[in-house]
Amino acid sequence: MPTFKFTGRDNNGGKVQGMLEGASSDAIAAALLNKGITPLQVEEAAQFESWVEKLNESLASKVVDTADLVMFCRQMYTITKAGIPLMQGLQGLAKSMNHRHFRRALEDIVERLESGIDLSTAMRFHKDIFSSLFLSMVKVGESSGQLEQVFDQMSFYLERDLETQKSVKAALRYPMFVMIALAVAMVAINIWVIPAFAAMFAKFNSELPLPTVILLSVSDFFVSFWPHLLVALAIAIVGVRQYLKTEQGALGWGRYKLRLPIVGDILERATVARYCRAFALMLKSGVPIVQALDLCAKAIDNPYLAVKINNIRAGIERGESLVRTHQASQMFTPLVMQMIAVGEESGQVDALLEEMAEFYEREVDYDLKKIGDRIEPILIVIMAVFVMILALGIFLPMWSMYDVQKR
Repeated sequence: MPTFKFTGRDNNGGKVQGMLEGASSDAIAAALLNKGITPLQVEEAAQFESWVEKLNESLASKVVDTADLVMFCRQMYTITKAGIPLMQGLQGLAKSMNHRHFRRALEDIVERLESGIDLSTAMRFHKDIFSSLFLSMVKVGESSGQLEQVFDQMSFYLERDLETQKSVKAALRYPMFVMIALAVAMVAINIWVIPAFAAMFAKFNSELPLPTVILLSVSDFFVSFWPHLLVALAIAIVGVRQYLKTEQGALGWGRYKLRLPIVGDILERATVARYCRAFALMLKSGVPIVQALDLCAKAIDNPYLAVKINNIRAGIERGESLVRTHQASQMFTPLVMQMIAVGEESGQVDALLEEMAEFYEREVDYDLKKIGDRIEPILIVIMAVFVMILALGIFLPMWSMYDVQKR
């Protein structure tokens, strides 16, 4: 279908411009009127503009970040609290949305709302943007008439989750950068630096120390087989990524990364904090416990812990208590188990789950601030060993040559 360029005014008198595909200019005008836009000018766009629009659409990212969802929830909270009609509010959000894929999704949601379906059902057609947890919360908000509170709670939950993820990534960025730089330095030294010294040592025809022999052997191997090593590394990366996509690989990696030294315990507590906050959010909104646990398992980004949460759900379905099922999962400390027991007895599980989430988040924040003090000595030792081996391998034969010449 051809693409038409239009100019019009919305209900507030604001100027609106854009491009739409349609069978004719009359069809475009009718579509604009249905959206509450009075068309002033509709003309067929040039072929070049159409191709530019398609190119921009294809190059636009289809990944919606958590930050975009947080802003969307805040805006939806403001719209619903102010009493603005839902379709009108979503139309305004779509016009101001910079993310092209998100804007297209909101425009599609508006069209589906115009056809008579509810908001949660319209959002289900865009599961690449809205998670099962998000959709269930919107459904509960529609059923209970508390949609504005749901968006407020979701913005708070997503923002805290985003802050935790950023803190973990920021804490791991420095050691990852150091290890990558060290690996690049090792490759560069083996391919360019050591061969230059090897040519110098060969002129003296003297017996070389063992560290030097090892360095020269490793360097010769790198120089001779670096294309093969590069191909092997690429194959290994692809193979590992494909394996992690399998159920067994995802479970194995989920379990292994919780056992990593220094950071494994922090990752586990951050994930448990996410579980507690999501569980509390759904219980407070009135989601049944079994359904809430099922959604928590899907929201957790660790398949190994997701299996444990599913086991908790299975125990609840068998009629067991929250305390017993959570204790069997071995995910929580005795202090937290006491809080769950008190919450179950007093009927305030959601409130105590929120306190547990805050408790874990404070611990994670504290440990992330101290992680540099724990990792830096290890990095210093690794770099010292690397420099010592390099120094011994290069300077020992140079000292031997100096002694020979001195004699």
